[in-house]
Amino acid sequence: MNRILVVDDEPKIIEVVAAFLTSRGFRVLSAATGRAALEILPHEKVSLVLLDLMLPDMRGEDVCLEIRRTSRVPVIMLTAKSGEDDMVNGLSVGADDYIAKPFSLKALLARVEAVLRRSADDLKPLYNRNTFGDLEVDFEQHAVKKRGEIVPLTPNEFKILSALVKYPTKVFTRDELILSALGDEFDGFHRAIDSHVKNIRQKIEDDPKNPAFLLTVHGVGYKFGGAHGRA
Repeated sequence: MNRILVVDDEPKIIEVVAAFLTSRGFRVLSAATGRAALEILPHEKVSLVLLDLMLPDMRGEDVCLEIRRTSRVPVIMLTAKSGEDDMVNGLSVGADDYIAKPFSLKALLARVEAVLRRSADDLKPLYNRNTFGDLEVDFEQHAVKKRGEIVPLTPNEFKILSALVKYPTKVFTRDELILSALGDEFDGFHRAIDSHVKNIRQKIEDDPKNPAFLLTVHGVGYKFGGAHGRA
């Protein structure tokens, strides 16, 4: 059974969302503060986090950053801010999706199910494990390592990197990368891809401003630039 952690300081929202998701077969945990959420995560096997941005003790973005230090659990941000820049900022700190308040419970369920599907699916790799210098992409373990250390990519970041690694000579447009990595249920802005790529670069590149792996092909999109190896 998938466990959803709802992080919101409004008891009514937690009550309504918890009751609805429970009726749909999920187990729901809740936290009213960012610190409480961060204390729960190491001790519970959580499948997805619904994270409000306006918490009494911490900004939701900071909570997401803390989660991403150790976990790739999917995060959907809940917020009253609905501007494109707000969404891009949320994605840039590691969120997988973004839903604005007020939202319908059916729309929330659709987002939860879509993100869970994307995190569970995987692209078919060329090999079980690919190495590119000091970077290792292990499809079987669904893990990325840099100099032997685990890189905490989000599910969407792993899928984007996987698509590029799977076809290392192909230049992907943003639309092609959305379709190949995130699926046709993705309904975000094209800039979301740019935010994800920027975030991946921060994690795997020695110099994110002069990337060796995730290359920009100006006027077209992105390609993978690593020297190929396999295992």
